Amino acid sequence: MPGLDASKEFVPLKMAVLTISDTRNLKDDKSGALLVQRIVAAGHFVAERSIVPDDIEAIRARVKAWIADPVIDVIITTGGTGFTGRDVTPEAIEPLFEKKMDAFSALFLVVSFPKIGTSAIQSRATAGVAGGTYIFCLPGSPGACKDAWDEILVHQLDYRHGPCNFVEIMPRLDEHLRRPKAKGATV
Repeated sequence: MPGLDASKEFVPLKMAVLTISDTRNLKDDKSGALLVQRIVAAGHFVAERSIVPDDIEAIRARVKAWIADPVIDVIITTGGTGFTGRDVTPEAIEPLFEKKMDAFSALFLVVSFPKIGTSAIQSRATAGVAGGTYIFCLPGSPGACKDAWDEILVHQLDYRHGPCNFVEIMPRLDEHLRRPKAKGATV
């Protein structure tokens, strides 16, 4: 049965929050603020927070810099996952993934459908791993960010959550990069 294992110690992660918008700033960025509040309330750290315009190169540059930063464990973006001409987050970030997390999109749909019905089909939320860093691309609405955090991310980013979670496999995410001669061996 899934849940918290009280015998395990909580492991705080360092996260970066990126809002992708042509119109938002830090004062009116409700989705970014909601994510920051929930990250801190869960016991994690917000290493950085930024806003970039809906521009493939600007998004990719910011995310690549955070992937390269050894301090950042997780990147969460909000915005740019819809179908309008300016929605380019998946196009900007998915090419950076070493491994795409297909089940994230599917689970996000399962979480969203009871709340917004068939409108859930309009999301291109995506996730993956690059350079040992988890990346989650969420829609720009505060409701979508709340649902993704409260029903998926808060659990998977908690070492105590069972039967398994993303934190426990973090040391092995980039083993192919650190030890190419070991061919994936961890010993």
